[in-house]
Amino acid sequence: MSGPTELPWSVPVAVADVSVSGRHLGVAADAHVRATVAKVAGVLAVPRLEAEFELTRHGRDGVRVVGNVSATVEQQCVLTFESMQSKVEESIDLVFAPQHAPTESELPGGGERASPVEPAEILRDGVVDLGAVATEFLLLGIDPYPRKPGANFEAPKEKENPANRPFAALAALKKGMRDTES
Repeated sequence: MSGPTELPWSVPVAVADVSVSGRHLGVAADAHVRATVAKVAGVLAVPRLEAEFELTRHGRDGVRVVGNVSATVEQQCVLTFESMQSKVEESIDLVFAPQHAPTESELPGGGERASPVEPAEILRDGVVDLGAVATEFLLLGIDPYPRKPGANFEAPKEKENPANRPFAALAALKKGMRDTES
């Protein structure tokens, strides 16, 4: 690896700053962040990017993050190549916990290893980066093949020409071979 990657949007929150009763946080990306996120997402622009989060403690050292990311993205229609805007709304529900090897008493079934239904995200240095979470869910919610309303694909209509068939050359060769055999 070549070193740490600069995150397009970083909103760090320490687990220690989340009280037992929880914490609500609403964030909106500024123009610079939205431009950087647009580059990462491969879209023309991100005119609006906001997120709402409810953070609650999860166990002694973890945190649960529930919320949503809401954005407007400007993309190019895959059919008309015209610029268009799309709305992205994605729900978030994640658990972050420090990485540690479970003891035998923590394993289900008296020490047998079992895969958890939904593994926790790894908590790094006791901090959750809500900007990174919002960016990740935004990227997952962007339509990779956006179409403007009413844009429909119509295959070109050609007059049926037997020579355009995929195996026309092979059929002609086979016919020529039969003619020389007779």
